Amino acid sequence: MSEYKKPIPSPQGESDFYWEKAKQEELWLRECPVNGPYFYPRDISPGVLRKDTKWIKASGKATLFTYSIVHRAPHPGFMDDVPFVTAIVKLEEGPLMPTNIIMDEPTPEKLEIINKEAIAEMREIGVIIIIYFLIIN
Repeated sequence: MSEYKKPIPSPQGESDFYWEKAKQEELWLRECPVNGPYFYPRDISPGVLRKDTKWIKASGKATLFTYSIVHRAPHPGFMDDVPFVTAIVKLEEGPLMPTNIIMDEPTPEKLEIINKEAIAEMREIGVIIIIYFLIIN
């Protein structure tokens, strides 16, 4: 396997559970008793700043909310990937999540936003877990 050359997230105690579950190919979210599920996994809920949050297992299903086809690599580690799709998906549980959409030769026609459903996939590459979505319709 070649060396992973892209930026990687820094470990944070409050997101360790999230990454451990990603290694098991599961997507987990934090849930606030007032505002419901949210992403990114942090102990204190955004908006109401509650500490009584809990972990919930997400379905991994999402709808494409918006996207951009990237033609110019933002970092040398992405040079071999262009063009690629960065996106925001709306998870079935409600929160928006930034991600990548994996597809060959991305075009706007292939990414029409109306009714595009996606499913989460996870892949372990060296020390990092990649979470991305595949268009399913």
